[in-house]
Amino acid sequence: MAGKLFKLEIVTPRKVAFNGDVESFWAPGVVGGFQVLFNHAALLSATTVGEVKVLDAQGNTIRYATGGGFVEVKDNHVVMLADSIEQPGDIDLARAERAKTRAEERLAERKENFDVDRARLALLRAINRLRVAGK
Repeated sequence: MAGKLFKLEIVTPRKVAFNGDVESFWAPGVVGGFQVLFNHAALLSATTVGEVKVLDAQGNTIRYATGGGFVEVKDNHVVMLADSIEQPGDIDLARAERAKTRAEERLAERKENFDVDRARLALLRAINRLRVAGK
């Protein structure tokens, strides 16, 4: 039997990834992961690269790899505006492996005018996508 439910929307610039009633929502906040349940206090939080977990109204756990974004919680309605979000089955493992290798090589080389932060973030995103996809 499902617990108390609330409305969740997960939106990216390209698509609506989720829109429905859920029992629980977990996101990787920039100062630590957090979980939202029914009647959660109002909240606005930035999120970072990591895994999002949703427990839907039927009791199914849905996992996503996210590149970060923002979450707003207000009156049993949660909206996540994500830079990117993918379910494990939608992740292109070969592409993620190539991105990981490329970022590692760039970090090892450190050429002139090299953006270290950008390479580190690319590496974190690739590692996260591989982890969420189960590799």
